[in-house]
Amino acid sequence: MVSKKTSAATFTVPGLSLEIGHLVAAMLQGRLHALNDLQLTLKHAHWNVAGRDFIGVHEKLDPQIELVRAMVDETAERIATLGVSPNGLTGAIVRERDWDDYSVGRASTTEHLAALDLVYDGVVSSHREAITATGEIDPITEDMLIGQTAKLELFQWFMRAHLESNTGELKRADTHTEKTAAAKAKKK
Repeated sequence: MVSKKTSAATFTVPGLSLEIGHLVAAMLQGRLHALNDLQLTLKHAHWNVAGRDFIGVHEKLDPQIELVRAMVDETAERIATLGVSPNGLTGAIVRERDWDDYSVGRASTTEHLAALDLVYDGVVSSHREAITATGEIDPITEDMLIGQTAKLELFQWFMRAHLESNTGELKRADTHTEKTAAAKAKKK
């Protein structure tokens, strides 16, 4: 007898219909991909940051990486709790994401922080969309996402503190790609 493998169980958490539980898990799969990508991107920047303020930025990234990794685990475990198999494989991230790879290699602290600020814009915005989408149907998942978003926003503020002028302008203002954000921040 051959066993049938599936990525979704025939159950979910009590109080949610199977359809809603699996819908929430599918939304969380996108968050899992984003968080996995974010922790890899942060580690890449950690390894490739150079120049003035190197050690401060290099060491500032490690706690962020660890907390984002914890968010990855929390998100994957929530997906499993909802009765769906989480997919954390890199091939799935690349195949299913709607963003490009981080585009900055070895660069100054200011360049990386400007590019990472733009990355955080995307992750925080999409987390907020997921909060709205889950708010009416699964307050447990909504609560998890709210807590994660608060931490992500705090991390972004830490980066922006390095990029902000005394008049409140960001060095990467009005940019839409990591390379242009890095280039604009480098000029200022």
